[in-house]
Amino acid sequence: MSSPTAVQAATATPPMIDPFGRRVSYLRVSVTDRCDFRCVYCMSEHMTFLPKKDLLSLEELDRLCSGFVARGVDKLRITGGEPLVRKNIMWLFEALSRHLRSGALKELTLTTNGSQLPKFAQSLKDTGVRRINVSLDTLKADRFKAITRWGDFKGVMDGIDAAEKAGLEVKINAVALKGVNEDEIDDLVRFAHGRGFDLTLIETMPMGDIDGDRTDQYLPLSMVRARLADSFTLEDIPYRTGGPARYVKVQETGGRLGFITPMTHNFCESCNRVRLTCTGTLYMCLGQDDAADLRAALRSSSDDTQLVQAIDEAIARKPKGHDFIIDRRTKKPSVARHMSLTGG
Repeated sequence: MSSPTAVQAATATPPMIDPFGRRVSYLRVSVTDRCDFRCVYCMSEHMTFLPKKDLLSLEELDRLCSGFVARGVDKLRITGGEPLVRKNIMWLFEALSRHLRSGALKELTLTTNGSQLPKFAQSLKDTGVRRINVSLDTLKADRFKAITRWGDFKGVMDGIDAAEKAGLEVKINAVALKGVNEDEIDDLVRFAHGRGFDLTLIETMPMGDIDGDRTDQYLPLSMVRARLADSFTLEDIPYRTGGPARYVKVQETGGRLGFITPMTHNFCESCNRVRLTCTGTLYMCLGQDDAADLRAALRSSSDDTQLVQAIDEAIARKPKGHDFIIDRRTKKPSVARHMSLTGG
């Protein structure tokens, strides 16, 4: 377990404010770059993953997360790759749950592809996780296989059932892909809302080499929303979860529908997030390459003073926004690293 110094300092330190006056209160932590799927918009089919020796231990991840909690982070999202394939991952959830009990942390949650939920859903609920995001881009088993390459549709549906049975609140995330799943966005809305789940649609982002041309995948959500308006009545609502999605209420279903639009309408002006990789690298912006090495500070001393200083110095460099571009003239991804490394 981590040393108590960071936790004890939580009430004594001011919140983290970036150069543009935004309070950083949300940390997304990638616990592994590995995944049991190979989604076409996320990674190459033949990925080379980090050697295990390069990864932070679960104890180190706990200490780093606790350092951020001490600096005012009150929402933690565990991501990957697929976070639930990390060996002994429930130890980390159990360790971090102490911050829920203390009140320092308002929410501990995760994003998952759903494949491991039959095994872990109840344990997640028992550690204080209340809601999860499950990535699901299609309701057709053959299409699911084509998108994920390695995924099993029935296994994911069983995982969603297990999460619901455990009492977890489920939100479905779907990446809108031109010529792939754009014909079933209406069906995804009806499916999610019919199960009592929120649905969030996401634009594909130019991160990492995926063995293809992203201009062939990119579907602007402005276009998707216009098409949805032919089938549904969409009402803008002020609902927020702490993330980048902007929500509407679908009058016909009574459910909420979110849009995450890094390309057509970026959300940088309200960004309250930073991302920590499984190697201890902190990215202050998903779409920029500037990063801070927190592993060095973490391992330099058992005291958290240097770690907190490194965190503060990194927040002081948080940029105003990203520079994502997808067009025919821009062949390379905006950033070379894959989303699975940075964390979803």
